Amino acid sequence: MDIRLLSQNVVLIAGNLTADPDYKVTSGGRGVLHMRVAVNRRYQDKASGEWKDDTTFIGVDVWGDEAARLKDRLHKGSPVHVEGRLKSREYEDKATGQKRTVIDILANRVQALEKAGGAAGAGAAGKGGPAAKSDEDLEEVPF
Repeated sequence: MDIRLLSQNVVLIAGNLTADPDYKVTSGGRGVLHMRVAVNRRYQDKASGEWKDDTTFIGVDVWGDEAARLKDRLHKGSPVHVEGRLKSREYEDKATGQKRTVIDILANRVQALEKAGGAAGAGAAGKGGPAAKSDEDLEEVPF
């Protein structure tokens, strides 16, 4: 019996840029924007009851018109939502000579989560609307 499995490579993340993005233009004239996004997960330690943070740092590459659109809009600390796919690449570590593999996101779409020229979080709470819940107000998901 021949079993056919569905292959899927879809990634969604939301986080903050760890540094200003790096924009370059290839020799073919195509723009590429590389950025690193910190994605935080806040959880309560079961043993101590203490709240802790688990941060994952993810490289993201954006190509073409979207890269050019974002290059002047994003900066260190900018909140972003990224849709894309995982892409692995290999390189040789110059210090040790060992081959290394890195997995980054090749973005299809990046949405800045703050208004252009504005500060993050200046949404409903800044206009008299309900304040957002803090991480301490949220319950940990039991799985």
